[in-house]
Amino acid sequence: MRHALPSAYRPHGVSHDIVIPDIASTSEALWVPQAEGVAFLPLCLSPTQGYYVNLLRVRKSGVLSCHRHSGTVHAHVLKGRWYYKEHDWEAAQGSYIMEPPGETHTLIVPPDVDEMVTWFHVTGGYTYLDEKGQITGIEDVFTKLERARQHYADSQGARAHLERIIR
Repeated sequence: MRHALPSAYRPHGVSHDIVIPDIASTSEALWVPQAEGVAFLPLCLSPTQGYYVNLLRVRKSGVLSCHRHSGTVHAHVLKGRWYYKEHDWEAAQGSYIMEPPGETHTLIVPPDVDEMVTWFHVTGGYTYLDEKGQITGIEDVFTKLERARQHYADSQGARAHLERIIR
């Protein structure tokens, strides 16, 4: 039997751990729609440190987005595969990717992939660009948090999940 440590081991102000026991069976209601066929599952949102961790799920093929990173991005492909138009590698199930700040690329999901799920740890944010390099939008921990709040507005359980993962 496991026992919790006495409170003396936990300094004042330390947040509790975030534990999601089985991400694979997480309620569909916690997946936040981002675009047609695209949703994200927030796992940790840290406005105070400017990063977020989420699962990105894509259930369609084609060009997802052209974007530039303002910070480092770490990714781990859990299902399916994808690639960047600007690179000669493909990220398949089991792949780990580190993308440096300033990197600009266009994410593409191949037509034979029914579903792609990738874990992303994003520091800073994305600046979305059109084919002429003009800015079309931004995405960061603040926009992710707001989109999740709007999506979870009618569900007390989903709002409780959101409050647990904000750091």
